[in-house]
Amino acid sequence: MNAIDTSGVLDEALERLHVSGPERLGRLTNHAPMVAEALVARGRPAAVHRWLDRYEEHLEDFPTPVAPVTDADWATALGDPRRAADWIAYFTRALSAQDWRSLLATWWPRLLPGMFGGSTHPVIRTGHAVRALLDHEESEPRLTELAHALGYWAARHHPLSGVTWLPGAADAGEALEAVPPIPVREGGFPTRLALVGRLPVWSADVTGPDEARQRLADLVRATTHRYATHGHGEATMLVHAATAPNAVLRSLRALPRSLWVPSLHAAWQASAAVTAMYAPEQPVAAVSPGSVSAGEVLERALAHGDEHVIKLTDTALDVGDEQALAAALRAVELSAPLS
Repeated sequence: MNAIDTSGVLDEALERLHVSGPERLGRLTNHAPMVAEALVARGRPAAVHRWLDRYEEHLEDFPTPVAPVTDADWATALGDPRRAADWIAYFTRALSAQDWRSLLATWWPRLLPGMFGGSTHPVIRTGHAVRALLDHEESEPRLTELAHALGYWAARHHPLSGVTWLPGAADAGEALEAVPPIPVREGGFPTRLALVGRLPVWSADVTGPDEARQRLADLVRATTHRYATHGHGEATMLVHAATAPNAVLRSLRALPRSLWVPSLHAAWQASAAVTAMYAPEQPVAAVSPGSVSAGEVLERALAHGDEHVIKLTDTALDVGDEQALAAALRAVELSAPLS
């Protein structure tokens, strides 16, 4: 269970971070708001500013605006990373005029097909922002964080098209096993994504929101478990096969039930695509965490410091079983510590 934040640390951290942009070097994601939210949610507010001090060199100034995004022309600005500041300003204005849940319900179906942009980081940041608003009292910094997350998503919006759907499996883990690798495993995320042409079908027959939510939870569990045996394929990028669908799952509580089924289908497509791009040819045996507790796993992730390790651990704690903890410890083992 997540801790209730009465410290004010998250709001302080978000205010500190909102002078920075969502990316650095034109392509690398700013993970600091997500890690800050995860640490507070897991009852470690005292660690937040110390971690941010270590991460400070990975932040860049807020980007320069180009031109305002409006209700009349937003479609032309969708997917233009040069417009990140414009999009963040648009959502900031919108949140000052309407309830955040209403805004999210309007924009979720518009943004959902483009969750591949920014290597799925924008939807993950949105999931953290939504959890902060759902689990605690609303505040200006938390609403601003949602504006930054949605603005980043809109600026990096990038759909996956031209997929041929193959026979799949009823079980999420078996469906992941059926994912064919892309023909050439070289280059960054956009290069590899362009090579994703075939994916197996999974849960296409789901039509009810409650079943969609359960299947989404099954997917998060399967992808988290799979990291324990397949994370060596690419320690950083395979984290997103689990954290992206978990961001969608976390957001369901704030969304109309009519959006739960399409959310499941989009999350599967994202997990399957990441698997196609980065999964290794052969798995390794999962190593049991033994008597290590969930709290100890979190402390190891925090001491390690890598942002993806902390976020996968956050997801592993949501899943909560032995193999999920093994996946978090595997991430600690495979990843380079935060310098």
